[in-house]
Amino acid sequence: MKNIIKGVIISLIFTLIFLFVFSIILTYTNISESFIAPVIIVITAISIFIGSSIGNIKLKKNGMLNGALVGGIYLLSIYLLSGIISQNFSLSTQSIIIIVAGMICGMFGGIIGVNKG
Repeated sequence: MKNIIKGVIISLIFTLIFLFVFSIILTYTNISESFIAPVIIVITAISIFIGSSIGNIKLKKNGMLNGALVGGIYLLSIYLLSGIISQNFSLSTQSIIIIVAGMICGMFGGIIGVNKG
């Protein structure tokens, strides 16, 4: 469980870093707003992949399961926080895409992490 929480925290940190960099890029360039949603999906997937691979390095087995748990807990915490902040919280097609991408990237990250350790 400790490795899963570690993976979630690492994922959140990487998400914040990537979103900060992306916000600077958006501020100082003329990038269309239509790129925001796909970039957020990619940032989420990459962050979960990194977090689950680092979180599972010391494990010897169950990388796929632990990676999926990292992705699931990460997304659950993001959506709970979003629901608390925004009163109009709802699941959309984009939300489902992010959930599926996050779980798959978490699984792959977990496999990589277990095999690195």
